[in-house]
Amino acid sequence: MARFLKRPAAMAALMALLIPILAACGGAPAAPEVVRETVVVVQTAEPVRETVVVVATPEAGAGAFTTPHPILGDPKVRQAIAYCTNRPELIQSVYSYLTPEQQQELLMDTNLPKTHWAVATEADGIVTYPFDPEKGKALLEEAGWKLAEGQTVRTKDGAPLSLEFTTTNAQFRITWATVLEKQLLDNCGIQIIRKHAPGSWWFGSASGLARRDFELGAFAWVGEADPGGRTLYACDQIPLPDNNWEGQNYMGWCNEAASRAITAANNTLNREERIKNYKAFQVEFTKDMVSLPLFQRLEAYAWNKALQNMKPDPTEYITANAYEWARSDNEDTIILGFTQEPASMFSLVESAAVQRQAAQLVGGVLQTQYSYDFQPVLQDGLSTIESGKAKNEVIEVKEGDTVWDATGAAVELKPGVEIVNSDGETIAYQSGTVKMNRLTVTYDLVKGITWSDGEPLKKADLELSVKIACDPDSGAVSYTFCESHQGAEGVNVTSDSSYTITFLPGVQWPTYFLAPYGGYPSHQTVSDGRKLADVPAKEWATLPEVAETPLGYGPYILKEWKKGQSMVFEANPNFVLGAPKVKNVIIQFFADTNAAVAALLTGEVDILEKATLGAGPEVETVLKAAAEGKIEAKTDASPTWEHMDMNLFVR
Repeated sequence: MARFLKRPAAMAALMALLIPILAACGGAPAAPEVVRETVVVVQTAEPVRETVVVVATPEAGAGAFTTPHPILGDPKVRQAIAYCTNRPELIQSVYSYLTPEQQQELLMDTNLPKTHWAVATEADGIVTYPFDPEKGKALLEEAGWKLAEGQTVRTKDGAPLSLEFTTTNAQFRITWATVLEKQLLDNCGIQIIRKHAPGSWWFGSASGLARRDFELGAFAWVGEADPGGRTLYACDQIPLPDNNWEGQNYMGWCNEAASRAITAANNTLNREERIKNYKAFQVEFTKDMVSLPLFQRLEAYAWNKALQNMKPDPTEYITANAYEWARSDNEDTIILGFTQEPASMFSLVESAAVQRQAAQLVGGVLQTQYSYDFQPVLQDGLSTIESGKAKNEVIEVKEGDTVWDATGAAVELKPGVEIVNSDGETIAYQSGTVKMNRLTVTYDLVKGITWSDGEPLKKADLELSVKIACDPDSGAVSYTFCESHQGAEGVNVTSDSSYTITFLPGVQWPTYFLAPYGGYPSHQTVSDGRKLADVPAKEWATLPEVAETPLGYGPYILKEWKKGQSMVFEANPNFVLGAPKVKNVIIQFFADTNAAVAALLTGEVDILEKATLGAGPEVETVLKAAAEGKIEAKTDASPTWEHMDMNLFVR
């Protein structure tokens, strides 16, 4: 069913702001009163932590962050830091088991991976920063930072070139930050004083990054197929006391050309225009060097050599093409190993990676997002303006109309409300009429979709999907997408496989062309005799027919779920794209990654995907086994990337 699909990229990529990630790094929580840790690291031993309890930083008043940072306010210093950072050596420190070629693949020059559709290159005018300490030292000399004979740290007017460097206390970051500290000092005379803070403080809503309490700050962003980026880099997204700390432009960077470009890239639906603007942004981003991309995190996969048609990819789940899987031996089952278990199969309320993959087996996928782009599967073609399935017309709105405001909310238009007009300008509405863009999109699913019980997909199924997704009693993670088209009121289901959404004036989802809704089986009879269509939304999260044994139209049927042990799936003979070649798929749950790897090496498990395998020492084990011909393994540059921000202003 539709909500068993991976949450549509049109919703996931566009509704949520990018957030700093911590879970993948294993950052340990700390007692609330401890807001900072100083970590002293010995290369060959466990870190020794000296915990310092400090008084919370007083709230900065109006006008704070208007004074340029005495060191980082100079672009020559920022550029020097980039040239003096040996990023390949940082990668080597945490991924020593990779080949030099694999390590090189993790390097980034801009805020986008090198394989992204919107990435800019040197041919487009970006500035790259290869490891070049001589160039870095020359820039520091030009900026007045001199290294006196016999000294290790540069000075200027008697002050040392010393910066506080803040990141999490995850061992992963302690490892590479230790290397960075030595690099900057040895190569260029730049001293950094490392502060390894608990994630609860660093990513807290009223501390750390959110209050710009750092000089150099390192963390990771989770990349998406759609680049987004406006909240990270636009001039009006700088967190300040005056704006109640709204925005994620923690550097305090305001480059008007870059701000216009990133805003324009997010205010047009024309991909060529978006690419042009994203490239213009990246030129300014690299020139000003306010945030140094360090490296993409590693992802790894491993599988039985007998498996065929595996399609591991950094921006898609391994199960997305499960209907194409095959085996070269005589076995009829594929077993996946996971170290997590879904809390529910109801995708509206559960979003863990393991749940999404189990949901893809049962519900199939409307579209995939391989290689940072989109491909239709059960959606019958992408609903682009170019295809004729969408239109973006200019209309006039007036006071009292419901519109989508500049903050991304459905509001009544009245004086003072900020909106984006049809020219892409953010304005405050005053009176009379104003022109805005209104997006209308028709989404078609492939014809012939059939539920696993043999019942064909019907108009009522599509209507039920919209109804439940937009019902505030369903417990959905977010209703933003529903609000952007006023719920069921904005959706016109025209047939058993087609519907049209009329969005509010001002809505300009960049991935508008992805079908957001599939269907729920309105005909299904639940255990108490009611039809699923008659069950109130508030009951769905606890309904076994939804949360545990959902009926779907994907390649497999969930036949059995032994909590804490396994989920057993059987091939769906009614799958619209043809019955899968592999009869059974089993998801087996393990206590930890080591146990899952051991099972893979003994043949008890056939696939370990990226969420399970991670990027720790277990990856080295599977790569070694692959080199010995025992299994297949692949590493990828993850969309998640480490970077170091430079705060341009002081309180």
